[in-house]
Amino acid sequence: MRYISTRGKAPVLTFSDVLLTGLAVDGGLYLPETWPEFSPSEWKSLRGLPYPELAARIMTPFTEPDIHFETLHTLCKKAYSFFDHPAIVPLTQIDHALFVQELFHGPTLAFKDIALQLLALLFDDILTQRDEYATIIGATSGDTGSAAIEACRSSERLSVVILHPKGRTSEVQRRQMTTVIAPHITNLAVEGTFDDCQDLVKALFADLPFRQELHLSAVNSINWTRIAAQIPYYVQAALTFGAPDREVSFSVPTGNFGNILAAWAARRMGLPIQHLCIGSNRNDILSRFINANDMTIQEVVPSLSPSMDIQISSNFERLLFELLHRDVTACTEIMTHFRASGHMNVPQAVWQEATALFSALSLDDAQTEAEIRHLYQKTGYLADPHSIIGIVAGRRFQQQSIPMIAEATAHPAKFPDAIRAATGVHPSLPHHLADLFHRQERYHTVPVCQESIKSVIRTGVQHKNKTIK
Repeated sequence: MRYISTRGKAPVLTFSDVLLTGLAVDGGLYLPETWPEFSPSEWKSLRGLPYPELAARIMTPFTEPDIHFETLHTLCKKAYSFFDHPAIVPLTQIDHALFVQELFHGPTLAFKDIALQLLALLFDDILTQRDEYATIIGATSGDTGSAAIEACRSSERLSVVILHPKGRTSEVQRRQMTTVIAPHITNLAVEGTFDDCQDLVKALFADLPFRQELHLSAVNSINWTRIAAQIPYYVQAALTFGAPDREVSFSVPTGNFGNILAAWAARRMGLPIQHLCIGSNRNDILSRFINANDMTIQEVVPSLSPSMDIQISSNFERLLFELLHRDVTACTEIMTHFRASGHMNVPQAVWQEATALFSALSLDDAQTEAEIRHLYQKTGYLADPHSIIGIVAGRRFQQQSIPMIAEATAHPAKFPDAIRAATGVHPSLPHHLADLFHRQERYHTVPVCQESIKSVIRTGVQHKNKTIK
């Protein structure tokens, strides 16, 4: 498999180089040069497999010839051995034809663990083969940072730098990042929004001398491997409900568009997905696009679901590229204008094609709290402020003859204040995080300034790399 950039001016790369590169040097995002497609008989052959084997078989077409099935299967078994549910991504029925797929049974209680536990092992495997080191840099709205730090905390080949928006994550999310005291981990609390953090990361990648000096790579979903590692759980759910002989639909709470893009990718590979539903919070740029072709950047407003407090959804560029039939000139022009003006001019025909597959809704904080309470009173199920938005979207758009699967992206204990306010219940952290609020924190507070952040990163990472080597 080879990979191309959505902007068309970056080198064509193999899987290993895409993993280590992250963001393309032309500012675009990498996608497979051709999409692998599974036949009905191939889908059926995957039924009943343990999740690690299923994941390896789904991902192998993306990783070969760099990483073959046997190696990938071994890494998947190791990655998912840290999950606290034997099914890894279990399904729960909450209403007629409405189901929840729980993606939060990993070590940091969020769906990001599913990709990042594997991603860290892939990094170590490739870097060890090459006898190289890398610096992982990522922006987080709450969950990616803790999942990346946890996955990489024992790595001898990686330094990790995570930018989070100061005061805009839950306390559990922040402490999961800042209480990992290790010489190769750097946490930066940025005095801005997640979009500011994301823009800073992209600017650091665009600074080629700095990028080469520190061997930068990415763990955000700008890294294609993140998307590839999320495709298998959509496959697992669909197979459970009878695919390929039966269609299913999915509903996904999303801010950066990576999780639902993985569902779209599964559909592109031949999985019979009938419909995809987007759930947004009050930062509703994706819902405004689907419902009115309005992709206009507005102020990011803090909400009960901070991981979705985003106005620039990076992974939308990948979908746009595909909807434009891979026209790199048109994609580049639209994205360049979007960043310059704050408004994306999506052609009407492209928007109509998107609305044929996607539906969307948004909930404000009052609606989110009310829906958490309503679901708990009706079913006894506790959904965190992100998952509930996906559940409500699934309920709104479900068709009775087609199973609707809503993705539960975080454990309710990550947002105890919101859950307690809605239900009166205080969700407990699992045993391995029981002392989280008593652990020492360490992080640097930094302004939204590329040069200031470069200075902090260079000082810390250079020292750490000398220690590692």
